[in-house]
Amino acid sequence: MEKLKKYIHDDSNGLDYVLVGDYYIPDLHLPEESCPIGRWGRMHREYLQEHCPGQYNDLLLSGKLWTYLADLDEQAQLRFDTIVSQMQEAERITEDLKCRNWLCWVQSMNSIRYRAEEIILSELVYGKELP
Repeated sequence: MEKLKKYIHDDSNGLDYVLVGDYYIPDLHLPEESCPIGRWGRMHREYLQEHCPGQYNDLLLSGKLWTYLADLDEQAQLRFDTIVSQMQEAERITEDLKCRNWLCWVQSMNSIRYRAEEIILSELVYGKELP
C-alpha cells in the first residue's frame, strides 16, 4: 500500500491540506492579532458574542475582530474623557471646589463619571452598528 503524504497543496483552489487519520482536511490558520483592548472593547465583545453571534463570528473569521475592538475602545475612551471634561465645565466642578469641599467634589465627579459611562454604553458599546 502507498504511504500518503502528511501535507499536500491543491493548485486548483490554492489550499494546503494536512493528513488526519485517513482524511485530508484544509490546513487553515487565523491571522495573529495582538491589538490590546480595554474595558469598552471587552464589554462590546461580550455584547457581540451574546446578542450578535453571526457578526461576531464574521469579524473573528475575517481576522478583523481585535482591530475593530481596539478602535472602538479608543473611540469610547476619548469620548468618555471629552464628556467628563464638558460636564465638569458645565457644572463648575473645579480644583478650587476640590480644595474647599473635597467631599462635594468627589460626589460630583462620581455622578459625572456614572452619567458619562451610561452615555458611552448606550452609544458605542451596546448601540454600535458594525461596519
